[in-house]
Amino acid sequence: MTLDRLYQSDGNAQGIASRLLRVRPDAMMAAAEAATLAGHGHRVTYSRKVFIPLTRLCRDVCHYCTFATTPARSGTAYLDPEEVLAIARAGVAAGCREALFTLGDLPEARYAAARKALANLGYESTLAYLGAMAQLVLRETGLLPHLNPGLMDTHDYAMLRPHAASMGIMLESVSERLCARGGPHFGSPDKAPSRRLAAIEDAGRAKVPFTTGLLIGIGETRGEQVEALVAIRDLHRRHGHIQEVIVQNFRAKPGTRMEGHAEPSLEDHVWAIAAARLILGPEMTIQAPPNLHERVDLAPLIRAGVNDWGGVSPVTPDHVNPEAPWPHLEVLETATRDAGRTLAQRLAIGPRHALGAKEWADPAMATRVLRAIDARGLPKRDDWAAGRGDAVPEVACIGARPVSPQLASILDRAEAGQPPSEREIEVLFDAEDDDFAAVVALADRLRRHSSGETLTYAVNRNINYTNICLYKCGFCAFSKGSTKAMRGPTYRLDMAEVGRRAAEAWERGATEVCLQGGIHPDYDGNTYLEVLRTVKAATPGIHIHAFSPLEVTHGAQSLGLPLEDYLARLKAAGLGSLPGTAAEILDPEIRAVICPDKVSADEWIEVMRVAHGVGLRSTATIMFGHVEQYRHWARHLLRIRALQEETGGFTEFVPLPFVHMESPIWRKGLARSGPSYREAVLMHAIARIVLHPVVTNIQVSWVKMGPEGAAAALQAGANDMGGTLMDESITRAAGGVNGQEFGPAEMRALAASVDRPVRQRTTLYRDVAARVPAHGVG
Repeated sequence: MTLDRLYQSDGNAQGIASRLLRVRPDAMMAAAEAATLAGHGHRVTYSRKVFIPLTRLCRDVCHYCTFATTPARSGTAYLDPEEVLAIARAGVAAGCREALFTLGDLPEARYAAARKALANLGYESTLAYLGAMAQLVLRETGLLPHLNPGLMDTHDYAMLRPHAASMGIMLESVSERLCARGGPHFGSPDKAPSRRLAAIEDAGRAKVPFTTGLLIGIGETRGEQVEALVAIRDLHRRHGHIQEVIVQNFRAKPGTRMEGHAEPSLEDHVWAIAAARLILGPEMTIQAPPNLHERVDLAPLIRAGVNDWGGVSPVTPDHVNPEAPWPHLEVLETATRDAGRTLAQRLAIGPRHALGAKEWADPAMATRVLRAIDARGLPKRDDWAAGRGDAVPEVACIGARPVSPQLASILDRAEAGQPPSEREIEVLFDAEDDDFAAVVALADRLRRHSSGETLTYAVNRNINYTNICLYKCGFCAFSKGSTKAMRGPTYRLDMAEVGRRAAEAWERGATEVCLQGGIHPDYDGNTYLEVLRTVKAATPGIHIHAFSPLEVTHGAQSLGLPLEDYLARLKAAGLGSLPGTAAEILDPEIRAVICPDKVSADEWIEVMRVAHGVGLRSTATIMFGHVEQYRHWARHLLRIRALQEETGGFTEFVPLPFVHMESPIWRKGLARSGPSYREAVLMHAIARIVLHPVVTNIQVSWVKMGPEGAAAALQAGANDMGGTLMDESITRAAGGVNGQEFGPAEMRALAASVDRPVRQRTTLYRDVAARVPAHGVG
């Protein structure tokens, strides 16, 4: 077993320690750094938080601690609710997202003053008061509480879990001898290793995202450090709840019994961090407080395995280490960058557990978490949402070189013609700042090479002939579940109205009608054939772009026909091409959540394969930003590329950011609030990179992105502005506000805003034959 696979070992602590103690420090560091980069890339996280010292009374007497005090010195035993809120509100004003409650362990068991104060406040215990204050802060400020109250059991976790995003307790050490007379934990019953391990185990059973860790340099050996790390490893293997492990270095504090105790060296700290990384594996978050070392020493901590700086407060001091002020965030960002990494904010609940919030948080808390994060589990850096009409945030300047050597290598190979792998696509989607700019710049170069400078658009009309649907897709606010009114009125256009709208579109200059609707219980394959005949009779010259793979599958099955035979009938009746909707995310893991009764990913691919085989071209889409992650986006793009290499039938790829506002799955608190603006722009750029050169056209949806967002996408790999639509129903039903029509005049203005020429196209990207519509369209 090599060092970089040590975390997969079932070895005991003694054997692992023996091995690590024989390894050269430089080899250990190199393996730890490689594991960190494999698990977390070049990102180092931190939590912008306020510290709320609810009480500094504690029944323990740890001989290195200056946080715990006595009633005579503390003044009031507990912060009152107004004091708690004042601290929390100051944190909100400073841009914090987390409220860290720090307090002593069960002070009422030792101090009458604590019992009296709790009685005056109206609470039976410190933990009950803590729960109330966490609830107050969450309700009044929106800060996510993280609770560090000491030992807890299953009852305590159940009581506190609805009001906390995460909790924690430091294991510190598993050395029983440190609890003996003369040791740092003598007289501290809550520091008994067996009790600490039991509390961490109970947190796992209670499904609490949990922080724990080691305090090194208090008298333990390196072998005992390994023993503690192996204990944490085994707890996490059983329950999966450890979100981060802190490796904290002891600092001698004046006025304590250990003020003369030697502090661990930087080399000692680095060794313990590297051991933690190698034992706990690439995915674990390893944290070290950045205020307990000089700035110059932060780079070695990163190389040893640190990928998180913990909580950094712009408002409150480190109450546990008041002698060590927090570094300014600008200083921390610079130090992190100097170490070759980038700094990013996280929530109180770590990314892995935030993405699984439905499992790891109380339902109301899970909703808060999901609505705050992007597809990485990190907080969205902007308040932009697809379809909402928001002003777009600033983005990085195009043309910068990437910070990450890994990303630079991926981009260089992509530009040379080597498509990225699934894992490499995930790395691309993770790009921020200069890395983001580099991805966008490459996409723009590939767009120029593949599609030239001219932007295109089509004049078309959407005709959604019914919103009644047999299917229950969790994301869809357009369709209604039956002929009864659900989430608004139902409708079903008759054939005369379908024909009238198609004729009107032709008169207004359209070259295409796009026809889609819900799966009405009365529809069968003949219905879709009748739609085609109706439109052709009304407007013989118009191109019919119609029927999602779901509608095609429904039509074929209802008539008992093979797909090939039914698609041939549709083509003979006038179908010109297929929209690539109903794709959503082409991954069974995600479809099982958002559309379990819809066509499967394989069925969608098969409809498109057969359609291309009978001579029908189609578009391809992705609907992203709800419950999926970057790996699912990568798989989707690679499936589209593979089919295009096989058939060549896709005319364009269309990213469709999830419009969340009225979506059922979002309103139930089970989905994110769409992609971040960064992610939405990157989807257009990365689609260009992954699909180059087999898919020539990347389309931006002005309905979803808005004009400003569309302009950004057109400088990030997109070359097509879509259709004018005339009527837009589906995004509006989901809460979109960007309008029903974006006419030729608006298309020309959008192209001018990015200083690019523009031309009208047909559905199949041919030039439009000159003709004069009866009514001008701008």
